[in-house]
Amino acid sequence: MAAKRRTDNNLVWDAARVKALRDELGLTQQQLADRLGVRQQTISEWEQGVYPPRRSSCMLLTMYAKEARLAVKSQKRKVISNE
Repeated sequence: MAAKRRTDNNLVWDAARVKALRDELGLTQQQLADRLGVRQQTISEWEQGVYPPRRSSCMLLTMYAKEARLAVKSQKRKVISNE
């Protein structure tokens, strides 16, 4: 049985989104786990769809997602301004 999806601030935190965020941030499962205060195994289970992140973890994931988008936008502006 697949895990349910949890939402926070209109973001759906399912297995694919957790993995995509971790990849975007360039973090290992252990590094993301350390930032969120969970075990590495928990990150693995989220990414495999065993179960979704809990509400407090969803809030932290959302904060990191917003931070990552800001970083990407800033990098794009630098590239454009350098042309």
